[in-house]
Amino acid sequence: MSSKVKSNPLQKIFTASNYLFMLLFVFLCLYPFWYIFIYSISDPRFVNLGVELLPRGFTLFLYRQVLAMKGIGHALFISTARTVIGTLATVFSCSLMGFLFTKQEMPARKFLYRMLIITMYVSGGLIPYFLLIRSYGLVNNFLVYIVPGMVSAFNVVLVKTFIEQLPASLEESAMLDGASYFTVFTRIIFPLSMPIIATIAVFSAVGQWNSWFDNYLFAGNNIRLRTLQLMLYNILNEAQRLADQMNNPSGGTIIDPKRMTLTPTGVRMTITMLVTLPILIVYPFMQRFFIKGIMLGAVKG
Repeated sequence: MSSKVKSNPLQKIFTASNYLFMLLFVFLCLYPFWYIFIYSISDPRFVNLGVELLPRGFTLFLYRQVLAMKGIGHALFISTARTVIGTLATVFSCSLMGFLFTKQEMPARKFLYRMLIITMYVSGGLIPYFLLIRSYGLVNNFLVYIVPGMVSAFNVVLVKTFIEQLPASLEESAMLDGASYFTVFTRIIFPLSMPIIATIAVFSAVGQWNSWFDNYLFAGNNIRLRTLQLMLYNILNEAQRLADQMNNPSGGTIIDPKRMTLTPTGVRMTITMLVTLPILIVYPFMQRFFIKGIMLGAVKG
């Protein structure tokens, strides 16, 4: 015999208040992004009247104008290349190093691991870092985007902690069958570590995609190595001048009021969307692994 649990009015009010609070919180989180998105696809002639939940005169004019800027295609290619290559290099290096730190046979294991942890708290500073990069010949070199970020202490700690939770019998049985450490890593450990691998892949991809300061510092004058983020950063700083230039390419001062024109705010909104959208598209596919990996990898250190 089943009995229904009756909720009193106070419980109903409390539950309704919780739902209302969470809906309000979600709205406050999503509305700024939605505002930028609606602004970027609205007609510039009408958007000054106010931004609503739906676009005023739907158009992709702002995107066409921004994407037509000289050099933006090549900058997009450089940013995509550094994100893909840098993420793959970081995932492989950090996962392999994390695996090695779980082996008692590794020479100077404790010393090297402690030195790695120290790098999370102590930095050499900007000037020594620049001198180090220059001594390696990485200035004005595409590898400056890849090599410095191949090893991250935080990612190594996450991988090491995750691998230590895997059954040791899997490695022991493979070693008894004659497998080498590298074979054990590639055939057993790496496939079983996909949750934490996806986690550090998300960290690395977001960091690589959003990074612009290394481009500014080590290859700022090299147009061939300019990333999308640095180019868009420069555009943001010069939005007014670029808007005037694209509205009056011939240098005239007369603007047709019936023609759509670029505004500094429109340029900023469109650029913000262009930089944000790739991460928003990739993250939902990695979310399941990301949440599981970050929770399992942080249980113990």
